[in-house]
Amino acid sequence: MRILHVVPTYLPAYRYGGPINSVHGLCKALASSGHEVQVITTNVDGPGNTDVPLGDAVMLDGVSVRYFPSERLRRLYWSPPLGAALDSELGGFEIVHLHSIFLWPTWAAAARARRLQVPYVCAPRGMLVKELVRRRSPWVKRAWLALIERRNLESAAAIHATSELEAADIRAFGYRLPPIFVVPNGVEGAAKEASDGTIPAWLGDIRPDRPVVAFIGRISWKKGLDRLIPALAYVADAVLIIAGMDDEGCRPELERLARAEGIADRVRFVGPVYGPDKLALLRRAALLAAPSYSENFGNVVLEAMLEGVPVVVTPEVGLAKVVEESGAGTVVSGSTEQLGRALGKITGDNALRRRMAEAGRRTAAAFGWSAIAARMADIYRGLIGKERGA
Repeated sequence: MRILHVVPTYLPAYRYGGPINSVHGLCKALASSGHEVQVITTNVDGPGNTDVPLGDAVMLDGVSVRYFPSERLRRLYWSPPLGAALDSELGGFEIVHLHSIFLWPTWAAAARARRLQVPYVCAPRGMLVKELVRRRSPWVKRAWLALIERRNLESAAAIHATSELEAADIRAFGYRLPPIFVVPNGVEGAAKEASDGTIPAWLGDIRPDRPVVAFIGRISWKKGLDRLIPALAYVADAVLIIAGMDDEGCRPELERLARAEGIADRVRFVGPVYGPDKLALLRRAALLAAPSYSENFGNVVLEAMLEGVPVVVTPEVGLAKVVEESGAGTVVSGSTEQLGRALGKITGDNALRRRMAEAGRRTAAAFGWSAIAARMADIYRGLIGKERGA
């Protein structure tokens, strides 16, 4: 199949977190299985731009990626050159997969796909949640939904959700939607070059007998750090490592919270971590905490499970059901006391951590990208066949 993926940003714009890696993981696996996969995206990387050729194809793990500039209206990723590329090329693909909503590139691609009668799949990637709409620019997003996004969603050949939780969030809007397919994100084993035993300085000076609680992800209000930090008071001598990009400027308030709780000396903000540093943190951690208010999937939870790290998640994390059913960790409400007691129980029980580690590795192994891509390819074939009247 000839498959086009349209996404506002792409590797190596790592600051955008899990969705960037998961979209590439899917594209890479589809290309490895023999499909012709192209990505059209922008070169936006926060306030700057990714250092990549513009307009020309760049091969990443067998995936042909084309980057286009966004010089104005960057918050919407508006890019006339990207639109021109869609005009001239979209009709040559058998199916289009759109990742994200509320942004111009996916809107532009949806409109062109409808005009050219090319079936498209829309993946909101956790952005279609009523509470998120209410909390962030509600009037703008409600207007966008009414004027633009609702049609994009209802006219899609299918909706791609990464978890049953995300599918329920999407249905809650009450739209007349096409079929919603739940296909999770996948996970890869750590790269060989990441296993060199290197320990970053911010981790190496922690005594071996002190438990480390890891948080890995964007520092955002929705990630629940305001309830994780107070919970640390229930875990004697534990150190909380917060590893992530602070694009929203949340760190000063979280640091004030840690001081108010009297645990500032046990909370470390280390910035985003990748490759060897990320692997070193996971392998040193007693557990990984994901106390999000909203999380359509939770890639880092799956990565921790693959490394044998117990996980503590809130029910709002898409992988919560998998964690609960597998025994790879625990699902607990975000209340300070319950979250704190869950952290304390796991960090204080070596036998429990071993059982959770074994369950996590076993469960995560079933989420290999090749199997995930095969499921998605089957969905594509069905949608293409339906479009052709097969």
